[in-house]
Amino acid sequence: MTHLSDELPGTSARPDGAQHATFAAGCFWSVEAAFRELDGVLDVTVGYTGGTTVEPTYEQVCSGATGHAEAVEVVFDPATVSYRQLLDTFWHIHNPTTVNRQGWDVGSQYRSAIFFHDSEQERLAHATRESEQESLVKPIATEIVPATTFYRAEEYHQRYFERSGYAACGVTIEVPSIR
Repeated sequence: MTHLSDELPGTSARPDGAQHATFAAGCFWSVEAAFRELDGVLDVTVGYTGGTTVEPTYEQVCSGATGHAEAVEVVFDPATVSYRQLLDTFWHIHNPTTVNRQGWDVGSQYRSAIFFHDSEQERLAHATRESEQESLVKPIATEIVPATTFYRAEEYHQRYFERSGYAACGVTIEVPSIR
């Protein structure tokens, strides 16, 4: 397993000033697909973060014993897409009011979380959470915490929908009248 900071295929042409953002919003396949569609997103890697196990495997994360969330690490060009725009996408691709659950996926590995990389990301994450809360009936359960080591998931998880031909996870997440 490699860390995102290790050399990845196709990343040598990143412009100066590229930044990282890390999000957990349920099944990482759907989250990856949503962020890949944004102009200015240079790369999206699926993996695990927020737990205690070093170099976790998918099976270990699924057990719930590692403390890791299925997450995505987004590399983006802030001259084309802002962190605020990434946050807007994050808030609208999942149900941020459920604790450790998205659709039929249940467990702490499916929690909603923003892992910030600097104080500005932290500030914007809190500001957008407050703004989103105004339009919701249920309280937002999304945690906002400092980014920790991000472990790249096994290769068969990367670009899963592109490789498999599927358009979405087996369960479509519908956000019930919370807005």
